[in-house]
Amino acid sequence: MPELKAAIIPVTPFQQNCTLIWDEESKTGAVVDPGGDVDRIAQAIDELKLNVEKILLTHGHIDHAGGADELRERLGVEIFGPQREDQWLLEELETQAQLYGIAGTRNVAPDHWLEEDDTVTAGGIPFEVLHCPGHTPGHIVFVQREARLALVGDVLFAGSVGRTDFQRSDPTALIRSIKEKLFPLGDDVAFICGHGPTSTIGRERASNPFLV
Repeated sequence: MPELKAAIIPVTPFQQNCTLIWDEESKTGAVVDPGGDVDRIAQAIDELKLNVEKILLTHGHIDHAGGADELRERLGVEIFGPQREDQWLLEELETQAQLYGIAGTRNVAPDHWLEEDDTVTAGGIPFEVLHCPGHTPGHIVFVQREARLALVGDVLFAGSVGRTDFQRSDPTALIRSIKEKLFPLGDDVAFICGHGPTSTIGRERASNPFLV
C-alpha cells in the first residue's frame, strides 16, 4: 500500500483540525474539513508540494466546511461528503458565519454526497465511509483500515465526545455511532478528530469519561 501521510492545520477561531492526507510517493491527496483560513491551508499545500485532488467533508458545521467552496474554486477540485442529511447546514453556512462574526464564508453544495460503505480515495489510498450521526445527522467518518487510521470529525475526541446541544443533534445516536461504528475498528486504530489532540480507539474505550 502507498505510504499515507497526514498534516493538521488548525483553522478558524474554533481551532478546527483541517487535515491534509496524501500518498508520500506521489504527493497526491486530499484536504479534509477546510473550515476557513483558506490562505493558511493553501500555504501548507504549497510548502508540502502537494497535488490536492479533492476535498472531503465530515459534516456541515461552519468550522469544518466554511472554506470549502473557496478552496474548491482555487484548486479546481470536487467536494465529497458529507452525507445528505447535512445539506441544510451547508445551505446555512453564511447565516452561521454572521452569528459568529466570521467573514468570507460561502454556502456550499458538494459535488458528491457520501453514504455508509462508500469508498473515496486520496492519492490512490482508499478510505471507507461510515455514517456516524449524532453530532449532526449527516456526519461521516473516513477510515483507512490498513493504515489503522480514522478521520472522525466531531464524533469522538481525546477524553470527550461531540456536542449534542445543536439543532438536530442526537446524544443517543452519537453514543451508538461511537460504540457500534468506531469501537469495532479496533483498539489500535488512531484517529484525527476535529479539535484537539489525536488519540486511539483503545485509549478512549478504556478511559473516556463519556464512554466508560
